[in-house]
Amino acid sequence: MDGTAPDRFDAGRFEASRHRLASLAYRLLGSATDAEDAVQDAFLRWQAADRQRIAVPEAWLTKVVANLCLDRLRSAHARRERSVGAWLPEPLLDGDPMLGPADTFEQRESVSLAVLTLLERLPPVERAVYVLREAFCHGHAEIAEILGISEAASQQHLHRARRRVSAARRGGDGVDAASARRIVEEFLAAAASGRTERLVALLTDDATAISDGAGLTKTLIRFDTAERVAAVARAGFKPTAAKRRLVGGAYSVHYARANGAPAILFVLGDGVIGAVTFDLADGKISTVRGIATPARLVRLTAMWQRLEPGPPLATHE
Repeated sequence: MDGTAPDRFDAGRFEASRHRLASLAYRLLGSATDAEDAVQDAFLRWQAADRQRIAVPEAWLTKVVANLCLDRLRSAHARRERSVGAWLPEPLLDGDPMLGPADTFEQRESVSLAVLTLLERLPPVERAVYVLREAFCHGHAEIAEILGISEAASQQHLHRARRRVSAARRGGDGVDAASARRIVEEFLAAAASGRTERLVALLTDDATAISDGAGLTKTLIRFDTAERVAAVARAGFKPTAAKRRLVGGAYSVHYARANGAPAILFVLGDGVIGAVTFDLADGKISTVRGIATPARLVRLTAMWQRLEPGPPLATHE
């Protein structure tokens, strides 16, 4: 018997784990592109391994992917790219399998852009313990085996990570999906019409706006206070002929959900050219994130093209 059938079976076992591995890597790295690269590296190691000696393939693959991600987080290149003030997590549309398990509050929260941003401030091993425990429900014995640490160390890392995430968290949105959409639509309408007072009323007093500058700057662009955020939103969302020329033509504005939170997508043709996500607190908008770097919208665009979107909130000819 040749090796075709066993090889096909082994490849099938890997593919059965691909989505879970990708969602693990995405939570650890905050980047869909980096997550896909880590999973592909794991596949190459799986192909090269003596698979007859691997007793539990899922456990082996989890260990490989987790440690590949840790290596990436520890690299000097990653530290430069992901320095505080220079990095935002990559948004993914709800329904993307890379978002992974969403059965519990902890699983849903661990993939929110707010928590992914908070996790970026943790040491790599602390971040890995948090993700493996909160999002994938691994016990401390399993985590210790995956990361090559003791169970006691795993417990300590989890305790510190939970404390740090809890201390920095700004609170849940406290509103249902329909109310979240209404708030965001009101925000968009007020910004497009230049109604500054209404914009300020929709924002928390300590609201923050963060933009990646479409990848043209080395640091994030940040605005604090409701008044400054309102001014930026009014300038950014109000349609003008200059903006249409800048983006290359007529574009539409759609409501969406990304990483479990409300979002607005700017669509040109069938491609997403910009995404704005919103965190809500106490029924108001607390954080606005603008992502327009093309490389960080590739997977989101691919997912968008597979959907059947409803009518746009606005079209700018």
